Amino acid sequence: MDAVQQEVTDIFVRTKALLQGHFVLRSGLHSGHFFQCAQVCQHMPEVERLGTLLKQKLGTLAYDTVLAPAMGGLVIGQEVARQSKCRYLFAEKENNVLVLRRGFTLQPGERILVVEDVITRGGRVQECLDIVRKQGGRTVAVAVLVDRSAGQAKFDVPTVSLLEMSYPTYPADQVPEWLAKLPATKPGS
Repeated sequence: MDAVQQEVTDIFVRTKALLQGHFVLRSGLHSGHFFQCAQVCQHMPEVERLGTLLKQKLGTLAYDTVLAPAMGGLVIGQEVARQSKCRYLFAEKENNVLVLRRGFTLQPGERILVVEDVITRGGRVQECLDIVRKQGGRTVAVAVLVDRSAGQAKFDVPTVSLLEMSYPTYPADQVPEWLAKLPATKPGS
């Protein structure tokens, strides 16, 4: 683990955002670990630091707008946009599908950075990529705090993360006995 990964892990542990137990993820998979980024997002100095680290990882990448999926990506997406001094939009659920609402639109060719807190399979990020494509924008990259897929979630644009973790996940019918003994909770994302 390099120094940045260690710092990010320390932030998650210190803010009690890395939980252990039996969790049902939004994807329906079960896990013994959960990243509750809302815990980190209570603490603005940590949010600012994570935004700085994520922006540094992007290097000189040029983008006009940051787009984040609600709910998880809202705070970190806004922080990256704030530090980048660019426009910030968010996609939110309507009939259980992410859409742009509130009069948000993209210009043809507008360069978009999609920012999310945690991905396991990347479903919400993919929905954002689809929104950008349909609106005529151009996604230049995806930036996430934590990639639970350890690089297995693939998108058609470059992806950067501060932390790649490969905590095992299990389909509901394949939960190991040790995990099944713990009460399952859906902590939300």
